[in-house]
Amino acid sequence: MTTRRTPLILGALAAAFAFAGAPAWAQPAKLKVGLMLPYTGTFAALGTAIENGFRLYVAEQGGKLGGREIEWFKVDDESDPSKATDNANKLIKRDNVDVLVGSVHSGVAMAMARVARDSGTMLIVPNAGADAVTGPMCAQHIFRSSFSNWQPGYAMGEVMAKKGHKKVVTITWKYAAGDESVKGFREAFEKQGGQVVKDLSLPFPGVEFQALLTEIASLKPDAVYTFFAGGGAVKFVKDYAAAGLKASIPLYGAGFLTDGTLQAQGAAADGLLTTLHYGDSLDKPRDKDFRLAYVKAYKLQPDVYAVQGYDAAQMLGIGLAAVKGDIGKKAEFAAALEKARIDSPRGAFSLGKTHNPVQDIYLRQVVGQENKVIGVASKALADPGRGCRM
Repeated sequence: MTTRRTPLILGALAAAFAFAGAPAWAQPAKLKVGLMLPYTGTFAALGTAIENGFRLYVAEQGGKLGGREIEWFKVDDESDPSKATDNANKLIKRDNVDVLVGSVHSGVAMAMARVARDSGTMLIVPNAGADAVTGPMCAQHIFRSSFSNWQPGYAMGEVMAKKGHKKVVTITWKYAAGDESVKGFREAFEKQGGQVVKDLSLPFPGVEFQALLTEIASLKPDAVYTFFAGGGAVKFVKDYAAAGLKASIPLYGAGFLTDGTLQAQGAAADGLLTTLHYGDSLDKPRDKDFRLAYVKAYKLQPDVYAVQGYDAAQMLGIGLAAVKGDIGKKAEFAAALEKARIDSPRGAFSLGKTHNPVQDIYLRQVVGQENKVIGVASKALADPGRGCRM
């Protein structure tokens, strides 16, 4: 009797093990996401906001994108382009990430784009506006959820020309983001008959502005256009006001000047006009829901960096849903995003042919602790994507 029962018992056990193991075998592998962001230095707060926004969207989807759970890998890029290639390769070769997400500094992002192109790794840029990323370095598997440096600068050039300013000075850090922002501004401003009498700059991330402020005072322009962000933006706005220039020479800037910096800038920022693809008091249901969820999750008010991180995750989710989680299907992934209308807190946007957002650029004014949206500076502004051969 024992002999007759044994095969039956073994068969039942085998079936039970097979049944118990089936769900595990059916589970797709986790999606490895490599966050390469600044967690120390001038842009540390920006990197944290981007990660917070990205994680918030993933959490809203139950921790999965395209049916795949997320496995997180992080590298502090220190906003240092000289370390960027090695840092990106650590995530790709050591951690075998499926997608790179980063960064804030344009020089770092350009190095990441080179590595992504060489390795075929998916890259989503959640901030750095380096024109080259969606210009000469464009690729089917490279996307941006933020802006090009050209966009806010170009929009502000139009605004300042319409306000009747004829002669202006520009001031920024001497690096890709600053140079390209000024270039975009100059293109629009000079097209309307304005003149840039002098471009001033200092090495990144320097904050010794006094000599340059003295030069601005001596030049007596109608207005000043600037690009700074993070800790440098805080000090510049305070120094500009302390030098007595704010009352006599209006200061304008790309929106990073006052985004995520208002509390530290205090009264020195009151009344400043900036251009950006996001702002406070947008009065959009999508934005209200996002802001409530962000405050609940992090006990902080969100800013443009949080929105860009959130939308980077949303874009990844749209692409993955289209390919049923198979991120290796790059052409299908790209085709889905190229057709998508992304429901962002900033307002819905699409991606242009170079995978850069086509979006409204708002005119904002600092009122208390808000970058209050007071109008649209440029409607559905598309980056020209010069040099892209995709």
